[in-house]
Amino acid sequence: MASSMESLVSDETQYLKSFQLFLDRSSEHQCMQNFIDGTLPDILARVGDGKSSLDVMGIGSGGGEIDLQILSQMRLKHPGVLINNEVVEPSGGMIHNYKVLVSKTPNLENINFTWRKMTSSEYEDHREENNVDTKMDFIHMIQMLYYVSDPGATVKFFRSLLKPNGKLLIILVSGASGWSELWKRYRKELCKSEISQYISTGDIKDYLDAEGIKYQSYELASSMDITECFTEGDEKGELLLDFLTEVLNFNKTASPDLKAGVMALLRDPVCSTEIDGRIIFNNNLGAIVVEP
Repeated sequence: MASSMESLVSDETQYLKSFQLFLDRSSEHQCMQNFIDGTLPDILARVGDGKSSLDVMGIGSGGGEIDLQILSQMRLKHPGVLINNEVVEPSGGMIHNYKVLVSKTPNLENINFTWRKMTSSEYEDHREENNVDTKMDFIHMIQMLYYVSDPGATVKFFRSLLKPNGKLLIILVSGASGWSELWKRYRKELCKSEISQYISTGDIKDYLDAEGIKYQSYELASSMDITECFTEGDEKGELLLDFLTEVLNFNKTASPDLKAGVMALLRDPVCSTEIDGRIIFNNNLGAIVVEP
């Protein structure tokens, strides 16, 4: 492995650029929206039934686009109920974007927002240091368990915050996705961080099964056009490649053998399908709803 390889998350500006491009090139948000509009309402209907207020928490909420869709469904299922929404997000830039989005979004009356600029582990410390004992009706952790040191322990902690009828929603890449194949093959070579970035819903299910924890799981179909990754010198292709590998400037810092292997795997049918000359990566997600 080339010693000059660095984790993409070490450069927040570059990470946000590559992440935004990923959203532009993938159906990630659309497939989540389909789940939120089609499946989640029935789950939310069973949360906090008959209560005058609901406590909701988003862990790693980013810019808030998905959060507001969830809150919209929550309001539809529990009309007139006060919602206390706590946001835990380590990026100041993302919190700013979230606040701007809230200011521009209508029909958010009866929703109180509390913003906490901290990581999930910092939030755990915050609760302990301040003797916070608030329990939650609904917690969501969407695409964030890649960025914690111990995903199982993180799930255990936030599950412990649920009220008796509460639900914990976890969304990650599916164990049947191209991501999972990439990580199985190149985890050692690509992982440049102390945190356990390369996990899928398969890993979380293994943990939950081992602990005897009840959950429901759902497969969310998603794809991503990665054709530009195969055009040498294409700036957007290189950004996408950084996001896929989680390596900063992968194209420039990876060894020739590693680069050749990764590029071959990305084109392989286990990861991608070629449609009309475009390389379409299997970006499937999985949703897991955990019981208290």
